[in-house]
Amino acid sequence: MKSKVSTMNISLPTALREQLEQKIERHAYSSASEYVRELIRKDLQRQAIAEVDKLLLEGLNSPASPMTERDWDELYTLAGRSPNRGEKKTRQARRRSA
Repeated sequence: MKSKVSTMNISLPTALREQLEQKIERHAYSSASEYVRELIRKDLQRQAIAEVDKLLLEGLNSPASPMTERDWDELYTLAGRSPNRGEKKTRQARRRSA
């Protein structure tokens, strides 16, 4: 399915416009629009990665507590699986050996 396209005009100083045109030629972009779209996508990707990094650091810096049977059951439910008895025994054995 084709997405809607809207037009946006930007103003650039002449020197920046010349650099943009050189970049388009060197990297075989079909247009300035293609180049700008790629810049926006990369920026959004960097932003998403920064958010994930932030959340990971929050998790690493949060106080740790042992996983309970309820925690495991919730994880299985979130994954769309039913916890089975054999897995519960394996988890219990792992906890005892840790």
